[in-house]
Amino acid sequence: MRRRTADFRRPVRRRISNVVWGTLCGIFVLIIIVILSKETKIESRPTFPKRSDRHERIMESLNITDEMLDANSVTRQLTDQISLAKAFVVIAKESNNLQFAWELSAQIRNSQSLLSNAATRRMPLTTRESETAVRDMALLLYQAQQLHYDSATMIMRLKAKIQALEEQMSNVNEKSSKYGQIAAEEVPKSLYCLGVRLTTEWFGNLNLQRNFERKQMEVKLIDNSLYHFCVFSDNILATSVVVNSTALNSKNPDMVVFHLVTDEINFAAMKAWFSLNRFEGVTVEVQKFEDFTWLNASYVPVLKQLQDAETQSYYFSGSSGDGRTPIKFRNPKYLSMLNHLRFYMPEVFPALKKVVFLDDDVVVQKDLSGLFSINLNGNVNGAVETCMETFHRYHKYLNYSHPLIREHFDPDACGWAFGMNIFDLVEWRKRNVTGIYHYWQEKNIDRTLWKLGTLPPGLLTFYGLTEPLSPSWHVLGLGYTNVDPQLIEKGAVLHYNGNAKPWLKIGMEKYKPLWDKYVDYNHRLLQQCNFH
Repeated sequence: MRRRTADFRRPVRRRISNVVWGTLCGIFVLIIIVILSKETKIESRPTFPKRSDRHERIMESLNITDEMLDANSVTRQLTDQISLAKAFVVIAKESNNLQFAWELSAQIRNSQSLLSNAATRRMPLTTRESETAVRDMALLLYQAQQLHYDSATMIMRLKAKIQALEEQMSNVNEKSSKYGQIAAEEVPKSLYCLGVRLTTEWFGNLNLQRNFERKQMEVKLIDNSLYHFCVFSDNILATSVVVNSTALNSKNPDMVVFHLVTDEINFAAMKAWFSLNRFEGVTVEVQKFEDFTWLNASYVPVLKQLQDAETQSYYFSGSSGDGRTPIKFRNPKYLSMLNHLRFYMPEVFPALKKVVFLDDDVVVQKDLSGLFSINLNGNVNGAVETCMETFHRYHKYLNYSHPLIREHFDPDACGWAFGMNIFDLVEWRKRNVTGIYHYWQEKNIDRTLWKLGTLPPGLLTFYGLTEPLSPSWHVLGLGYTNVDPQLIEKGAVLHYNGNAKPWLKIGMEKYKPLWDKYVDYNHRLLQQCNFH
């Protein structure tokens, strides 16, 4: 047996007769067939009906074999044909061969119908029912080759098509960003109405003014044994949600003090709202930044920049030097003092030792008193880091081609978030943090260190002075992306950062209920201003 196997594997020798050789080959083939039939239990495969010589020649020219038309692979073959045919449809249309494009599309629909029917009945396609579709599609693909829709041509045209589509997509994204930014900046009519009605009520109701004065307990405002929070905002309803959600989730609301700072336009309305409504015993102070005597152009770089003609043109005329600066970089709100007061905490609250800063687009759903007992280890700012992804590191926000940035800051340093921060004002004063902020703000007069917002200067100002907090204290992203429901459930503060604010029509619907439950839509003034 060993000798026969060896003879079989070596080249055929002249001494072996043709008869013997044929017999050995036949036996070997029979053995293989028997073994395979036992192991895989292959059933006899169906064969195609006898074809004409012309048909055979066409099939041969298209390189279509019986194996390719096997019942076990027709679904895959149909899918591949459909994908290729779709590409040819695009090229045919670009070549203005609309008739051929129509024929391809019709055959694509026919093949898709076969696949759909097979999927519906949960039975594989048989060779008999798919042969016609495969053959007809193959003939059309052959015609495409004859029309010089070859691979090279197709690749070149598809590249051109992709480039054109990318340009269109870029234009659409730019317009979408622009209109989204405009929608986010616009004040809804209902909010404007609320401000007007509250202002009217404040100046027309002396009892309301007296009631507010009685509510303000000066001793509590400077008592460092209490929990002090601050919000800088011109949005009355958003600020109300922050205060209300904090109060309702606080274990000791009578120990909570809110320091609200707004502008002169909304000052009366803000005072009227917090005089008309009770918040579980929370103490509320309302100020306007125009009353801060230290806030002047000689001390504050942002106010100095506002007096610069080039800066005014950049932010308020909608034009920039190179014409390519995105609209979000030219938002005037980034020069608003309400946005920059976070860098002047010791000046705003000279008697306080610790304060929690909250943005007006957050919702509080846990008790926050635990923040005041966190050890910041000599740091000034307690914040949640956001560098779980690489794009939230320093190099994302700062211009590292500038030598000042490159020499002083690690590009891979971890970013963190404004919106819920615990500030140690004792350490702040000791480290002269506001002076650090002024230094970097002055250096960025030409906007070469960073372009957008208060986070970049915050990253520079608090570099080496920030203590990481547990991520559960501050959950971000509810104003622009999908957030893990488990993170939302565990989060103490939910932040609607992004353009999709919950009080706007463009807000994300699935996250609005988390904000809405802290708004009393049955309130008289909200009803009058059509809040719903």
